[in-house]
Amino acid sequence: MTVQTSAVLHTSTAASEAAVAHFAGRLSFEADVSDVAADIGAGVTGWVLVDSRSQESWDQGHVPGAIHLPTREIAARAASAVSAGVTVVTYCWGPGCNGATKAALEFAKLGYPVKEMIGGFEYWAREGLPVETADGIDRRLPDPLTAPRGVACAC
Repeated sequence: MTVQTSAVLHTSTAASEAAVAHFAGRLSFEADVSDVAADIGAGVTGWVLVDSRSQESWDQGHVPGAIHLPTREIAARAASAVSAGVTVVTYCWGPGCNGATKAALEFAKLGYPVKEMIGGFEYWAREGLPVETADGIDRRLPDPLTAPRGVACAC
C-alpha cells in the first residue's frame, strides 16, 4: 500500500507567534467588501473609499459614495481629494488585479493611513451590493457562491 503524502502539510505551519504577527498584519492592510459595506450602511466616518480604476471603469459602475481617483493621478490630486490623516481604503476591479495595491502604495508614500478592499469591485457587485452608474443606483442579484441566500458568513 502506498502512503499518501500531504500537499498541505508538506511545508510545516508557522509557529503561533509568527502566525499571529502575519494574520494581524494582513488585517492592518486589508478590509473586505462586507466590512466596507457595513461601515457605509451604518454611516461610520473617519475613512474614505477610493476607486483607483479608469474613467471608463468608473462609468461602468462603482461603489456609491466612493471617490474616483485613478492611481496615476494620486500623487498629484490626493491632497485636494482626501484630507490629511484620513484613512483611505482603495479598490480596483477584483482579486485578479493589483490596482488597489498600487493605489494603496501611492497613498502610503504620501503618508496616508491606508488599507485595500480585498475582492474589489467584482466582489462588491457579486455580493449584490449597490452599484452606481450615470443612470442611478442598481442592485444586482447576489452570486450564490459569494453571498448565499439565508446564510451569513458571520466572520
